[in-house]
Amino acid sequence: MKEGITEQVRSKYAEVAGAGLSSRQEGVRLVAEAFGYSPEELTAIPAEANMGLSCGNPTAFASLKPGEVVVDLGCGGGLDVFLAARQVGATGKAIGIDMTPEMIELALRNAAGAGDGVPGNVEFHLATIDKLPLPDASVDCVISNCVINLAPDKSAVFREIARVLKPGGRLAISDIALKQTLPPELAENVLAYVGCIAGAIPIPEYRAQLLAAGLEAVEVMDTGADLNAYARVEGASSCCSAAPAPVSVTVGGREPTAGSSPSAAGEARPHRRDAARLSSPRSDATLHRGLADLASRYNVNDYAASVRIYAVKPA
Repeated sequence: MKEGITEQVRSKYAEVAGAGLSSRQEGVRLVAEAFGYSPEELTAIPAEANMGLSCGNPTAFASLKPGEVVVDLGCGGGLDVFLAARQVGATGKAIGIDMTPEMIELALRNAAGAGDGVPGNVEFHLATIDKLPLPDASVDCVISNCVINLAPDKSAVFREIARVLKPGGRLAISDIALKQTLPPELAENVLAYVGCIAGAIPIPEYRAQLLAAGLEAVEVMDTGADLNAYARVEGASSCCSAAPAPVSVTVGGREPTAGSSPSAAGEARPHRRDAARLSSPRSDATLHRGLADLASRYNVNDYAASVRIYAVKPA
Protein backbone atom coordinates (compact mmCIF):
# COMPACT_ATOMS: atom_id res chain seq x y z
CA MET A 1 0.00 0.00 0.00
CA LYS A 2 1.07 3.57 -0.69
CA GLU A 3 0.40 4.42 2.93
CA GLY A 4 3.24 2.13 4.06
CA ILE A 5 5.93 4.76 3.74
CA THR A 6 3.70 7.46 5.21
CA GLU A 7 3.25 5.29 8.28
CA GLN A 8 6.99 4.66 8.50
CA VAL A 9 7.63 8.41 8.54
CA ARG A 10 4.91 8.97 11.12
CA SER A 11 6.30 6.14 13.24
CA LYS A 12 9.84 7.44 13.04
CA TYR A 13 8.91 10.93 14.13
CA ALA A 14 6.67 9.57 16.87
CA GLU A 15 9.77 7.88 18.27
CA VAL A 16 11.73 11.11 17.97
CA ALA A 17 8.98 12.90 19.92
CA GLY A 18 9.43 10.44 22.76
CA ALA A 19 13.21 10.36 22.72
CA GLY A 20 13.69 13.18 25.22
CA LEU A 21 15.79 15.34 22.89
CA SER A 22 16.13 18.99 23.87
CA SER A 23 18.36 22.05 23.80
CA ARG A 24 19.76 20.90 27.15
CA GLN A 25 21.83 18.40 25.16
CA GLU A 26 24.88 20.00 23.62
CA GLY A 27 24.64 18.13 20.32
CA VAL A 28 21.00 19.08 19.78
CA ARG A 29 21.74 22.69 20.59
CA LEU A 30 24.75 22.77 18.25
CA VAL A 31 22.65 21.46 15.36
CA ALA A 32 20.12 24.26 15.82
CA GLU A 33 22.86 26.85 16.04
CA ALA A 34 24.53 25.44 12.93
CA PHE A 35 21.33 26.10 10.99
CA GLY A 36 20.80 29.65 12.15
CA TYR A 37 19.23 29.75 15.63
CA SER A 38 20.84 32.04 18.15
CA PRO A 39 21.48 30.96 21.75
CA GLU A 40 19.05 33.68 22.83
CA GLU A 41 16.27 32.23 20.66
CA LEU A 42 16.83 28.73 22.00
CA THR A 43 16.74 29.85 25.63
CA ALA A 44 13.55 31.88 25.06
CA ILE A 45 11.42 28.81 24.24
CA PRO A 46 10.86 25.40 25.87
CA ALA A 47 14.03 23.31 25.55
CA GLU A 48 12.05 20.28 24.35
CA ALA A 49 10.76 22.22 21.34
CA ASN A 50 14.20 21.82 19.73
CA MET A 51 15.03 18.22 18.79
CA GLY A 52 17.81 18.81 16.28
CA LEU A 53 15.46 18.43 13.28
CA SER A 54 16.07 21.76 11.56
CA CYS A 55 17.83 22.58 8.29
CA GLY A 56 17.41 26.33 8.68
CA ASN A 57 15.60 29.01 10.65
CA PRO A 58 12.59 30.28 8.67
CA THR A 59 11.62 32.80 11.33
CA ALA A 60 14.92 34.58 10.66
CA PHE A 61 13.86 35.65 7.15
CA ALA A 62 10.05 35.52 7.24
CA SER A 63 9.86 39.20 8.27
CA LEU A 64 6.95 38.52 10.60
CA LYS A 65 5.07 41.53 11.91
CA PRO A 66 2.78 42.13 14.91
CA GLY A 67 -0.78 41.10 14.20
CA GLU A 68 0.02 38.60 11.45
CA VAL A 69 -1.21 35.01 11.20
CA VAL A 70 1.59 32.52 10.50
CA VAL A 71 1.30 28.76 9.96
CA ASP A 72 4.18 26.29 10.37
CA LEU A 73 3.95 23.14 8.20
CA GLY A 74 5.38 20.16 10.08
CA CYS A 75 5.73 21.98 13.38
CA GLY A 76 7.14 19.11 15.44
CA GLY A 77 7.48 20.14 19.07
CA GLY A 78 6.73 23.78 18.29
CA LEU A 79 10.19 25.32 17.87
CA ASP A 80 9.30 27.75 15.06
CA VAL A 81 5.71 28.22 16.24
CA PHE A 82 6.91 29.55 19.59
CA LEU A 83 9.48 31.84 17.97
CA ALA A 84 6.92 33.08 15.44
CA ALA A 85 4.37 33.74 18.19
CA ARG A 86 6.78 36.12 19.87
CA GLN A 87 7.22 38.04 16.63
CA VAL A 88 3.53 38.38 15.70
CA GLY A 89 2.58 39.32 19.26
CA ALA A 90 -0.68 39.12 21.15
CA THR A 91 -2.68 40.49 18.23
CA GLY A 92 -1.34 37.81 15.88
CA LYS A 93 -1.49 34.04 15.82
CA ALA A 94 1.00 31.22 15.26
CA ILE A 95 -0.46 27.89 14.08
CA GLY A 96 1.38 24.57 14.00
CA ILE A 97 0.42 21.68 11.69
CA ASP A 98 1.80 18.16 12.07
CA MET A 99 0.60 14.71 11.01
CA THR A 100 2.17 12.87 13.97
CA PRO A 101 -0.03 12.73 17.10
CA GLU A 102 2.98 12.38 19.38
CA MET A 103 4.48 15.57 17.97
CA ILE A 104 1.26 17.49 18.50
CA GLU A 105 1.05 16.13 22.04
CA LEU A 106 4.64 17.21 22.67
CA ALA A 107 3.97 20.69 21.31
CA LEU A 108 0.91 21.04 23.54
CA ARG A 109 2.91 19.89 26.58
CA ASN A 110 5.65 22.36 25.72
CA ALA A 111 3.12 25.17 25.50
CA ALA A 112 1.34 24.18 28.71
CA GLY A 113 4.49 23.56 30.72
CA ALA A 114 6.30 26.75 29.83
CA GLY A 115 3.99 29.06 31.74
CA ASP A 116 4.76 32.63 30.80
CA GLY A 117 7.56 31.41 28.54
CA VAL A 118 5.17 30.75 25.64
CA PRO A 119 2.75 33.38 24.33
CA GLY A 120 -0.95 32.55 24.43
CA ASN A 121 -1.41 33.10 20.71
CA VAL A 122 -0.41 29.59 19.59
CA GLU A 123 -2.49 26.63 18.43
CA PHE A 124 -1.71 23.21 16.99
CA HIS A 125 -3.61 20.98 14.56
CA LEU A 126 -3.19 17.31 13.68
CA ALA A 127 -3.31 17.22 9.88
CA THR A 128 -1.26 16.50 6.78
CA ILE A 129 0.34 19.42 5.00
CA ASP A 130 -1.42 18.72 1.71
CA LYS A 131 -4.84 19.15 3.38
CA LEU A 132 -4.61 22.11 5.73
CA PRO A 133 -7.51 22.66 8.17
CA LEU A 134 -7.52 26.39 7.44
CA PRO A 135 -9.87 28.69 5.50
CA ASP A 136 -8.97 30.20 2.15
CA ALA A 137 -6.95 33.42 2.28
CA SER A 138 -6.56 33.31 6.06
CA VAL A 139 -2.77 33.35 6.54
CA ASP A 140 -0.20 36.11 6.14
CA CYS A 141 2.86 33.85 6.10
CA VAL A 142 3.57 30.13 5.73
CA ILE A 143 6.80 28.77 7.20
CA SER A 144 8.26 25.26 7.27
CA ASN A 145 11.51 23.67 8.34
CA CYS A 146 12.93 20.53 6.69
CA VAL A 147 9.50 18.98 6.08
CA ILE A 148 8.28 19.62 2.54
CA ASN A 149 11.05 17.38 1.19
CA LEU A 150 9.09 14.52 2.82
CA ALA A 151 5.80 15.28 1.05
CA PRO A 152 4.86 12.72 -1.62
CA ASP A 153 2.93 15.28 -3.66
CA LYS A 154 4.74 18.58 -3.33
CA SER A 155 2.57 20.25 -5.94
CA ALA A 156 -0.47 19.56 -3.72
CA VAL A 157 1.35 21.13 -0.76
CA PHE A 158 2.22 24.22 -2.78
CA ARG A 159 -1.38 24.55 -3.99
CA GLU A 160 -2.55 24.38 -0.37
CA ILE A 161 -0.05 27.08 0.57
CA ALA A 162 -1.37 29.29 -2.23
CA ARG A 163 -4.94 28.60 -1.13
CA VAL A 164 -4.53 29.59 2.51
CA LEU A 165 -2.33 32.62 1.89
CA LYS A 166 -3.97 36.00 1.74
CA PRO A 167 -3.36 38.00 -1.46
CA GLY A 168 0.09 39.47 -1.00
CA GLY A 169 0.93 36.82 1.61
CA ARG A 170 4.26 35.01 1.52
CA LEU A 171 6.03 31.78 2.27
CA ALA A 172 9.41 31.48 3.95
CA ILE A 173 10.69 27.91 4.00
CA SER A 174 13.87 26.13 5.04
CA ASP A 175 14.22 22.78 3.28
CA ILE A 176 16.51 20.26 1.62
CA ALA A 177 16.81 20.24 -2.18
CA LEU A 178 19.05 18.34 -4.58
CA LYS A 179 22.03 19.84 -6.36
CA GLN A 180 22.54 16.75 -8.50
CA THR A 181 21.01 13.34 -9.10
CA LEU A 182 21.50 10.94 -6.21
CA PRO A 183 23.43 7.72 -6.78
CA PRO A 184 21.05 4.73 -6.79
CA GLU A 185 22.31 3.45 -3.44
CA LEU A 186 21.16 6.67 -1.78
CA ALA A 187 18.11 7.17 -3.96
CA GLU A 188 16.72 3.74 -3.12
CA ASN A 189 17.71 3.62 0.54
CA VAL A 190 14.84 3.93 2.99
CA LEU A 191 16.98 5.74 5.54
CA ALA A 192 17.89 8.45 3.06
CA TYR A 193 14.25 8.47 1.98
CA VAL A 194 12.84 9.00 5.45
CA GLY A 195 15.82 11.16 6.42
CA CYS A 196 15.09 14.13 4.12
CA ILE A 197 17.42 13.32 1.22
CA ALA A 198 15.90 10.80 -1.21
CA GLY A 199 12.53 12.57 -1.14
CA ALA A 200 14.04 15.93 -2.04
CA ILE A 201 13.67 17.42 -5.52
CA PRO A 202 16.19 19.44 -7.57
CA ILE A 203 16.41 23.16 -6.92
CA PRO A 204 15.07 24.14 -10.40
CA GLU A 205 12.08 21.83 -9.94
CA TYR A 206 11.33 23.37 -6.56
CA ARG A 207 11.15 26.79 -8.20
CA ALA A 208 9.04 25.51 -11.09
CA GLN A 209 6.47 23.85 -8.82
CA LEU A 210 6.02 27.01 -6.75
CA LEU A 211 5.43 29.03 -9.91
CA ALA A 212 2.98 26.42 -11.18
CA ALA A 213 1.01 26.74 -7.93
CA GLY A 214 0.44 30.41 -8.74
CA LEU A 215 3.10 31.99 -6.54
CA GLU A 216 5.53 34.62 -7.76
CA ALA A 217 8.80 36.33 -6.83
CA VAL A 218 10.14 32.83 -6.14
CA GLU A 219 13.65 32.54 -4.74
CA VAL A 220 15.40 29.26 -3.91
CA MET A 221 18.82 29.91 -2.40
CA ASP A 222 21.49 27.46 -1.30
CA THR A 223 22.51 28.57 2.19
CA GLY A 224 25.78 26.67 2.11
CA ALA A 225 25.05 25.13 5.52
CA ASP A 226 26.88 21.90 6.30
CA LEU A 227 24.39 19.02 6.30
CA ASN A 228 26.92 16.91 8.18
CA ALA A 229 26.06 19.01 11.24
CA TYR A 230 23.45 16.37 12.09
CA ALA A 231 26.24 14.07 13.18
CA ARG A 232 26.54 16.27 16.26
CA VAL A 233 23.37 14.70 17.67
CA GLU A 234 25.15 11.53 18.70
CA GLY A 235 22.81 8.55 18.74
CA ALA A 236 19.76 10.75 18.06
CA SER A 237 17.29 10.75 15.23
CA SER A 238 17.10 13.87 13.15
CA CYS A 239 16.61 14.88 9.58
CA CYS A 240 19.31 13.16 7.54
CA SER A 241 20.54 11.19 10.59
CA ALA A 242 19.93 7.83 12.19
CA ALA A 243 16.45 6.71 13.14
CA PRO A 244 16.11 5.23 16.63
CA ALA A 245 14.17 2.16 15.60
CA PRO A 246 14.07 -0.38 12.75
CA VAL A 247 12.37 0.66 9.55
CA SER A 248 10.68 -1.77 7.19
CA VAL A 249 8.82 -0.99 3.99
CA THR A 250 6.08 -3.07 2.40
CA VAL A 251 4.93 -0.90 -0.48
CA GLY A 252 3.18 -2.40 -3.45
CA GLY A 253 4.79 -0.54 -6.29
CA ARG A 254 3.25 2.92 -5.88
CA GLU A 255 4.29 6.16 -4.25
CA PRO A 256 2.99 7.35 -0.86
CA THR A 257 0.00 9.64 -1.01
CA ALA A 258 -0.79 11.68 2.08
CA GLY A 259 0.73 14.39 4.20
CA SER A 260 4.29 14.83 5.40
CA SER A 261 5.73 11.66 3.97
CA PRO A 262 8.60 10.97 1.59
CA SER A 263 8.43 11.77 -2.10
CA ALA A 264 9.40 9.76 -5.09
CA ALA A 265 8.11 12.45 -7.42
CA GLY A 266 8.88 12.14 -11.15
CA GLU A 267 9.98 9.34 -13.43
CA ALA A 268 13.36 10.25 -14.88
CA ARG A 269 15.65 10.32 -11.88
CA PRO A 270 16.89 7.38 -9.79
CA HIS A 271 15.35 8.76 -6.57
CA ARG A 272 11.89 8.40 -8.13
CA ARG A 273 11.94 4.66 -8.53
CA ASP A 274 9.39 2.17 -7.28
CA ALA A 275 9.14 2.53 -3.50
CA ALA A 276 8.97 -1.25 -3.13
CA ARG A 277 12.64 -1.43 -4.08
CA LEU A 278 13.83 0.59 -1.10
CA SER A 279 16.14 -1.30 1.21
CA SER A 280 14.64 -2.26 4.58
CA PRO A 281 16.94 -2.60 7.59
CA ARG A 282 15.78 -5.42 9.86
CA SER A 283 17.23 -4.31 13.17
CA ASP A 284 18.32 -1.18 14.94
CA ALA A 285 21.94 -2.30 14.75
CA THR A 286 21.66 -2.94 11.01
CA LEU A 287 20.05 0.46 10.56
CA HIS A 288 22.85 2.34 12.29
CA ARG A 289 25.56 0.30 10.59
CA GLY A 290 23.91 1.03 7.25
CA LEU A 291 23.81 4.75 7.90
CA ALA A 292 27.41 4.79 9.02
CA ASP A 293 28.41 2.88 5.91
CA LEU A 294 26.55 5.28 3.61
CA ALA A 295 28.08 8.29 5.37
CA SER A 296 31.55 6.85 4.95
CA ARG A 297 31.10 6.64 1.16
CA TYR A 298 28.99 9.69 0.37
CA ASN A 299 29.22 13.31 1.42
CA VAL A 300 25.60 14.48 1.52
CA ASN A 301 26.75 18.03 0.76
CA ASP A 302 27.83 16.86 -2.70
CA TYR A 303 24.24 15.98 -3.62
CA ALA A 304 21.91 18.06 -1.46
CA ALA A 305 21.69 21.53 0.02
CA SER A 306 19.95 23.37 2.80
CA VAL A 307 17.90 25.91 0.89
CA ARG A 308 16.00 29.06 1.80
CA ILE A 309 12.78 29.49 -0.19
CA TYR A 310 10.73 32.64 -0.50
CA ALA A 311 7.66 33.35 -2.62
CA VAL A 312 4.63 35.63 -2.67
CA LYS A 313 0.97 35.13 -3.54
CA PRO A 314 -0.03 37.73 -6.12
CA ALA A 315 -2.06 40.60 -4.71
